Amino acid sequence: MASSHLLLLTLLCGLFVYRCHGACAEVDSDTEAVAGKGFKLGCISCKRRSEVDGAATVEWYFRPSGEADSIRIYTYNEDGPTIESDHFLDRIDWNGSKRSNDIQDASIYLLNVTFNDSGVYQCYFNRILFYDNYEYHNVVTKVVYLTVVAKASRGTASIVSEVMMYVSIIGLQVWLLIEMIYCYRKIAAAGEEALREAANAEYLAIASESKDNCAGVQVGE
Repeated sequence: MASSHLLLLTLLCGLFVYRCHGACAEVDSDTEAVAGKGFKLGCISCKRRSEVDGAATVEWYFRPSGEADSIRIYTYNEDGPTIESDHFLDRIDWNGSKRSNDIQDASIYLLNVTFNDSGVYQCYFNRILFYDNYEYHNVVTKVVYLTVVAKASRGTASIVSEVMMYVSIIGLQVWLLIEMIYCYRKIAAAGEEALREAANAEYLAIASESKDNCAGVQVGE
């Protein structure tokens, strides 16, 4: 039984290995949005030394398709969020780290996506790490190439997720089948042992009764 439980644990950790290595995972953003719907622009930068205190501010820039220059569209710092571009006014919501200046997730959510939102998005982390005797400044950049389409297409990530789901389901079914076979054999073995013990007990009872009867006959003679 213990080995079966270990097998299940190994399977689950193999399927979700990124969850077994810490709370922060730098997952790439999706790159295809559907016009008229919302879309999450992912931007994650994990702090390598989790035990070190830090603080970060975030800036988002956008370069429309066919344009040469980027414009700043959004900032997030100790004063809160600010939408910097009229094109995105009332259309950006903060979707990243909350209740902490030590930002690792700087994702934003675009509302009512339009075809004019296609282009290159750049996310800048301006991070400070506070050591005992000094401060370390670091800038991390993440880039998202966004394409806006009229109708959603099935992406590679969706296919991989579905395959992994089926693999996990099949793995669990195989494990359950092994468990059922194991339990059936244990029950069958226990039943056979009980039958043998019952047969032995009945044999001993009959033998004892026969012996008592023989002794009574001898005494009567």
